[in-house]
Amino acid sequence: MSDFLTDVKTLRERARAKMDEGPVTAAYGADRNRVVEVLNEALATELVCYLRYKRHYFMADGINAAAAAAEFLEHATQELGHADQIAARITQLQGEPNFNPIGITDRSHAEYVEGDDLESMIKEDLVAERIAIESYQEIARWLGDKDSTTRRLMEEILAVEEEHADDLLSLLQTTRS
Repeated sequence: MSDFLTDVKTLRERARAKMDEGPVTAAYGADRNRVVEVLNEALATELVCYLRYKRHYFMADGINAAAAAAEFLEHATQELGHADQIAARITQLQGEPNFNPIGITDRSHAEYVEGDDLESMIKEDLVAERIAIESYQEIARWLGDKDSTTRRLMEEILAVEEEHADDLLSLLQTTRS
């Protein structure tokens, strides 16, 4: 059995010497600036999805509108929560979350498409969820073990996005029936 990698005295000295770096230690293996940049893209994606879902909540109309509107509102609330989680992680990494509305759709992986009717709204939300799923899977793989905290956060959000896609597929099938 091998000894612990670093003696406690050295750990304590390092912790005191670089307190201003917060949770980012010498063991952090990723390019912090690039991670913050990627997280700001994910933040923009979540904000665009929140805005689209809120519009769809208010604009839902037709025979299945009540069920769809309830789903849109639930998803909007969850997307906003994801945005908060991502922004918090950005600040933990000593970065600045970009909430500037100018360029938000350019930074977002998903598009803001309003949809003309209930079916097209559901389809656009499903497309956006599929984009988020694929990009968040890629982010998680890219991070690997270099930033396990951010990877786990993205995997947790990914699981919810997969639930959203499943919910939307069910809604779409109900709308077509």
